[in-house]
Amino acid sequence: AAAAAGGGEGAAAETPAAGDADDADEGDDAAEDGKELTAAQKKKLKKKQKEKEAKEKAAADKTKKSGAPSAAILKLQEEVAARKKWEEAQAKAAEEERRAAEEAERLEKEKEAEEEERRRIKKEKEKEKKDRLRAEGKLLSAKQKAEQARLAAMREQMLAKAGGEGEPEVVKPRKLTATEERKKKAEMLERRKRQAEEKAAAEEKARQEEAARLAAAEESDDAADDWEAEDWDDKDIVLPGQKEEEERLKKEAEEAEAKRKAKEKADAEAAAKLAKEREAKSKLASEKPWAAKAKEKAAAKADDSESEGDSDSDSDSESDSDDSDDDSDSDSSDYSDSSDYSEDSDDIRQREHEERMAAAKKLRLARFEAAKKLRSPSRLRCPIICIMGHVDTGKTKILDNIRRTNVQDGEAGGITQQIGATFIPDVSMRERTQQLNKGDWDLRVPGLLVIDTPGHESFTNLRSRGSSLCDLAILVVDIMHGLEPQTIESLNMLRSRRTPFIIALNKIDRLYDWKANENFPTRETLGLQKDFVQREFKDRLQKIVLAFAEEGLNVAPYWDNPDPRTFLNIVPTSAITGEGMPDILQLLVDLSQTRMNERIQYVPAVQCTVLEVKMIEGLGTSVDVILINGKLKEGQTIVVAGLEGAIVTQIRALLTPQPMKEMRVKGSYIHHKEIEGAQGIKVVATGLEKAVAGTALLVLDEQDDVEELKEEALSDMKGVLARVDKSGEGVYVQASTLGSLEALLEFLKSDAVKIPVAGIAIGPVNKRDVMGASVMHERKRPEYATILAFDVPVTKEANAMAEELNVRVFTADIIYHLFDQFTAYMDKVKADRREAASAHVNFPCILQIMPNCVFNKRDPIVVGVDVVKGVARVGTQICIPSQGYIEIGKIASMELNHKQVTKATAGQSVAMKIEARTATESSRLYGRHFDHKDQLVSAITRESIDMLKENFREELTKDDWRLIVELKTKYEKFSGETI
Repeated sequence: AAAAAGGGEGAAAETPAAGDADDADEGDDAAEDGKELTAAQKKKLKKKQKEKEAKEKAAADKTKKSGAPSAAILKLQEEVAARKKWEEAQAKAAEEERRAAEEAERLEKEKEAEEEERRRIKKEKEKEKKDRLRAEGKLLSAKQKAEQARLAAMREQMLAKAGGEGEPEVVKPRKLTATEERKKKAEMLERRKRQAEEKAAAEEKARQEEAARLAAAEESDDAADDWEAEDWDDKDIVLPGQKEEEERLKKEAEEAEAKRKAKEKADAEAAAKLAKEREAKSKLASEKPWAAKAKEKAAAKADDSESEGDSDSDSDSESDSDDSDDDSDSDSSDYSDSSDYSEDSDDIRQREHEERMAAAKKLRLARFEAAKKLRSPSRLRCPIICIMGHVDTGKTKILDNIRRTNVQDGEAGGITQQIGATFIPDVSMRERTQQLNKGDWDLRVPGLLVIDTPGHESFTNLRSRGSSLCDLAILVVDIMHGLEPQTIESLNMLRSRRTPFIIALNKIDRLYDWKANENFPTRETLGLQKDFVQREFKDRLQKIVLAFAEEGLNVAPYWDNPDPRTFLNIVPTSAITGEGMPDILQLLVDLSQTRMNERIQYVPAVQCTVLEVKMIEGLGTSVDVILINGKLKEGQTIVVAGLEGAIVTQIRALLTPQPMKEMRVKGSYIHHKEIEGAQGIKVVATGLEKAVAGTALLVLDEQDDVEELKEEALSDMKGVLARVDKSGEGVYVQASTLGSLEALLEFLKSDAVKIPVAGIAIGPVNKRDVMGASVMHERKRPEYATILAFDVPVTKEANAMAEELNVRVFTADIIYHLFDQFTAYMDKVKADRREAASAHVNFPCILQIMPNCVFNKRDPIVVGVDVVKGVARVGTQICIPSQGYIEIGKIASMELNHKQVTKATAGQSVAMKIEARTATESSRLYGRHFDHKDQLVSAITRESIDMLKENFREELTKDDWRLIVELKTKYEKFSGETI
């Protein structure tokens, strides 16, 4: 047994010997069988023993390695884990503290912003209140209050004196307008509906209370014993509270009867009133074409309402509702259940309003025609002369020579950018034409009013405005350049308005070897020139005559004019030396007094047009107007068209420049209590900030209807507001005048620019404008966070805020300099956008690999290619359609004739390096996945197409766009998906 136990203990330790024992047994068995081990068996046996020894050794090593870690290692691991946990807690606490601080800061900023917004709204409300009170005449100065008190005292004295004489005068109530009447009736209908609803609610409540009482009575009856045995039909039962309930119901019935009688009485009175109104309306509409139709419709509705009334008279509740309906009909006479007034009332009121407006306009025009009959050939007004032509032809210089001023040199860049007016009195004209007429001149006009217009291409609106006002025009042509674009544009404007004009052939002093004779008449100074100078003049004159003939006009020098009715007069002039100026003045006056005598006869009715809207320091917003006829006075009420509706205000001041001075040049003004036309006037009044240039200024007389004048003023707005437009997203535009603002808007709307406008303003750039422009950053359009400021100052606060909010402010005194600045900025923005988009855009191309130009077969692939179609550009993703549209990478670089290029067009052969972006693309191998027989094309995606449209539309030709469509269609057919 001990030996057996010892054998059991050693079994585990001596396990490796088991194999040997087996092999030995196997060998013994082989020996016992009488067989000798062969060499192969011996070798195999040794090999198995070695393998077993190796396995045993590996198992021993594994057992040794998988032993438990020591205590020191465990302690160290615990310390590391604790430290890591502590660091995470610290980081989490710091993050929470930072978030709390940020949240507190955000809340503080929001609170400050809300407080600032509240203060701003409060200020705006106070300002609006003051403006409203000022417009209503309630916000009076101390002087006006004293005057009002004095008038009130005088009125009281007069009433006191007349107190004992006869009966007091009965003041008739003011007749309500259609709008006020409609509003009053609507309020009455609403009040009656509310009363009916309250009554219905009260009745419903009473019914509910009665039902509750009955239920309580039934429950009290249930408490009686043996109630089934009682004969309830034979008993006179008195329920609890029955007597009080009967008294209450009786009282309510009496009150309802009294109300019904009162309603019937009111209905009768209202019916009589409605009958009178219908009779009056029928008389009014008896001669109208729509009267018969309205009557038929009314009769049909009346029949329907009567039949409904008969059928509804069976039940008391329905009769009550009919009573309420009839009550509303009889009271309002034009609501939902009225027989003919309900649906036709709006049409009738609209027609009545239109008829009233038409009648008021007819009366106003009749008064104007009556005033025209009072004109006389003996009293003429100043003819209005408009001077037009191409930029830099000398328009302002001609006026400077006539006025003896130097306005042109004071203008930014020497070009006119605003529209202006100058009054030339008769005394000055006599003095300037003395040498021409020798003092023998029949001058009957009080002077000339000359309007100077800009010649720059952007100011089409101002040239149009000037040409529409004038009686006569001067078209200035440069003798050295002939007809130029704006000259032809001005010519077409004058022809479209059938305005007579003369041609000033300016700059004759620039002819070679011209001898200047200051202020000489043209014919005299031409006679003093050398023969070759006169020949050059005649040659250039013939070219000008030919150019006008090509435009369909006959022209001739005014002294050789064969027929003034069919030939236009040419007057050669020099704005520098003054030669020809006497001829122009005399010719203008003679044409006005002879051929246009009836047109320039003075009419004692106001005809006035707004020329410009301007800001003046110390006076506020004013309007430059041309008073053609009539008289303007201080304190008169005027009506002007505005951007947000008609403006009704009072004239505070009438200012004119000094005689022979330009209106648009700052200087001392002459104040007038009243002034007659024709004259250029600066009108100062409140609320003119939104006035629109190019519209009529109307004066409100006692006989005029203010609503009709408002409609008349706004009728001119259609053409003007078509140019003054703004959208929700775009740049901000500010200018000194509305005319300049319109020119800027025309530039931004042109095909070359096409920039939207988010806001417009007249006057200096301030913080509010900068804040408005900064909104574009929030709308993800930073390129539009821009202000274009023409001829206006920018405050220091606005500049500081613009730097803080990253808003660009472009300023210039010359309009085309501003255009150049903004165009350069937009070009830079587009270039930056294209550069950013180039990494994501694929230009359309089809490439063919040249088999003898394969330089590297795997990433990067370097091959020579022919550009079959389209444009190969660096950054374009390349794929292979014939191999299932596998992608091989992006074009990294290209060489043409050993020079780096960024793009290659159809027909060129270039060396191209294609770099892989992903592991899949880097595995592509030339010769295995594709070869020279496969075409390479650009990968077309929706993102790429959108970016091409947005940023590279102008760079791609029609053939390129066709190739995009072709590649897109092929890929959609292959994938079965729409791009």
